[in-house]
Amino acid sequence: MIKDLFYFLIFPGMIFSVLMGGILSWSDRKITARVQFRKGPPFLQPFYDIGKLFYKETILPEHGARLTFLAAPVFALFSATLANVFILLPSIFPGSGFKGDLIVVFYLLTIPSLSYIIGSLASGNPLASLGASREIKLIMSYELTFILALACIVIKSGMSLSISDIIAAQQEGGAFIGSVSGVLLFIVILFVIQAKLALVPFDMSEAETEIAHGVFIEYSGSAYAIIKMARYIMLFTLPSLMMTLLMGGFSLSGFGILWSILKLVVILLLITLIRNTNPRLRLDQAMRFFFIWMNLIAVIAIGLSIIKL
Repeated sequence: MIKDLFYFLIFPGMIFSVLMGGILSWSDRKITARVQFRKGPPFLQPFYDIGKLFYKETILPEHGARLTFLAAPVFALFSATLANVFILLPSIFPGSGFKGDLIVVFYLLTIPSLSYIIGSLASGNPLASLGASREIKLIMSYELTFILALACIVIKSGMSLSISDIIAAQQEGGAFIGSVSGVLLFIVILFVIQAKLALVPFDMSEAETEIAHGVFIEYSGSAYAIIKMARYIMLFTLPSLMMTLLMGGFSLSGFGILWSILKLVVILLLITLIRNTNPRLRLDQAMRFFFIWMNLIAVIAIGLSIIKL
């Protein structure tokens, strides 16, 4: 029981993942600032943001469902933390995890977005409802692509639904990204991550210039601080999942630590590059992008995986 609490609350759980996510958020903002010829925030700015929000008053919507409104960020934080634990433990402690944990991770990674939708609808704000409507439609498009990508991973690992087995298969036969189907999966999962993080060009559910932060428009104070923590965790968890499924996972010994950091940095750079070089898509364009092009690439990757390419 104590060990499980340590995994969940400290390492590789909530505290560790919030710290790592905050560092990645700072890196993303710093790179973006440099691209735009700005100085960018100080290193601790992401943590200052959370600290200031916890000290500020949490304003509740007058006509909303207040309990649901406050519970939604908590569910997002807990599900993101659990997903991170289930992803990292098999890399840190080989053989840990359980059969079917890949399916559990898939569902856990969906809960934050669903929580934001429920919380925004509970606020009673029409702009929040519009953001929720956009998020629902976007989820319907990219989750199918994500399922196809995971199905291809399962095929490449010898029909295993265990993250430990997927890592072991890559240790024996090489990282999946070294194959043609692996490269296609990398592209697909990268765009799915972009959508799950609600980053440009898939930030239409927030769209500050259109619907004033959309799903989060009514959140403030400690409730919004919890949302920021959940988003920091997701910023670390989703690249970690890509590393685990396609790049052999993490290593905490010797040169492997530097190699793991390098892989994480490369994924973050690609995410930041996409965010800074593309305009926001319309919702119909984003749905068409996933339903047609990303699904097509994922299906081709599945075909190539079946013939061992």
